[in-house]
Amino acid sequence: MEYEAIIGLEVHVELKTKSKIFCSCSTSFGAEPNTQVCPICLGLPGTLPVTNRQVVEFGIKTALALNCQVASYCKFDPKHYYYPDVPKNFQWSQFDMPIGSNGHLQINVDGEELVIGIARVHMEEDAGKLIHIDGPDGGYSLVDYNRTGVPLLEIVSEPDLRSPAQARAYMEKLRTILHYLDVSDCKMEEGSLRCDANVSVRPRGSSTYGTKIEVKNMNSFRSLQRALEYEIERQVNLLENGEQVQPATVAWDESRGVTTVMRVKGESSGYRCFPEPNLVPIEIDSAWIERVRQELPELPDARRQRLIDDYGLPLYDAEVITSSKELADYFDRTVALYPDAKTVSNWLMGDFSRLLNAHNLEPGQAPVPPQELAALLQLQQEGTISGKIAKQVLEEMFASGKGARQVVEEQGLIQISDAAALGQIVAEVLAANPKVVEDYRNGKTKALGFLVGQVMKATKGKANPGLVNKLLKEQL
Repeated sequence: MEYEAIIGLEVHVELKTKSKIFCSCSTSFGAEPNTQVCPICLGLPGTLPVTNRQVVEFGIKTALALNCQVASYCKFDPKHYYYPDVPKNFQWSQFDMPIGSNGHLQINVDGEELVIGIARVHMEEDAGKLIHIDGPDGGYSLVDYNRTGVPLLEIVSEPDLRSPAQARAYMEKLRTILHYLDVSDCKMEEGSLRCDANVSVRPRGSSTYGTKIEVKNMNSFRSLQRALEYEIERQVNLLENGEQVQPATVAWDESRGVTTVMRVKGESSGYRCFPEPNLVPIEIDSAWIERVRQELPELPDARRQRLIDDYGLPLYDAEVITSSKELADYFDRTVALYPDAKTVSNWLMGDFSRLLNAHNLEPGQAPVPPQELAALLQLQQEGTISGKIAKQVLEEMFASGKGARQVVEEQGLIQISDAAALGQIVAEVLAANPKVVEDYRNGKTKALGFLVGQVMKATKGKANPGLVNKLLKEQL
């Protein structure tokens, strides 16, 4: 029997506010354990929380960017469950009245455009962090409450995803949008962007959902895809062997490449949400929504289309450039100074991105600002340096932080365009390679490429390639 997967994602996004969602404690990452806490986020009796307005703004902004309906009235509900990293034994979240609902996100997978539904976007507080210590008697756990009360948005997709590749594409597109909105730093390695997946399988053609498994502990796009691939295969194997899939929450073990059962899955009603008397409901009027809408940045899809329409970039180039807001910003600033958009795109997707990866940098951290990349491309266009030398210069610019013209002048890399000087070198190369010259004259035109390479080698890449070709053909 052929099976298909049904996947829905629950994405938790830590917001870039300076203070927590219901108190004034700092949200900065990496502080000493339990130093960014107060009676409110520790859940001490008698404390009164107050909602952070910036969190609501970010919630509205995200909901609008995901094509959601923004609620005019929403509220917080205590979601009751016992766990050591939840000091109050409940979490302030939004149960039946989220800030955003009924949205959608468009993704492209292998050339196919897919629309994935967004069921809801809701605000909530983060829990603390458990630190497990191994010991001779079985070990023990410590709790760091610094993260308790850090504001989160939970973005819940509809079960519209049908493969691990689609789930990864959805997650990557969502991360890009959140970066454009500047509501989160989306650092998965620091837990700023976390994802749980609900996955089941069913016979292809069936309209009935299978038994749902929740997969946790996926801290990268690669982990998400691998975990789903494993879990789908595991469930299919169970069904093909006549066994049942038991509902559970499982954790992805990256090192072993398997999922392991954490606990038997309970129903959401088991959370026992109840009214919250200390947090007033939030009323969002149309004027507030429209103000936030007007402040939305140009989002990835619109920016991609602009690069195609205004600069004639191919779809592939536009998708790569706009996949990162920083890279798209860098592109726009460079093209404003050097208007050959396709050349700029080629360099950004090629040597520039290669050097970013080699130095483990984001585009906004590049030691080569847009004006210096434009200056480098101008030097190449003018014939001051060759394309090969330009690549060498860019590497030195990354390494030293120096400008393009400074590197060229200091290292004597100015292209040789003196016909007399090059003519002498060409003559020497021809004299040193009589067999290749004979091959060329016998119709083997590829021999010319070898001779060009020899001249470039003799000039350490500084010869003007066009002039070298011309002089070689003349002397041959």
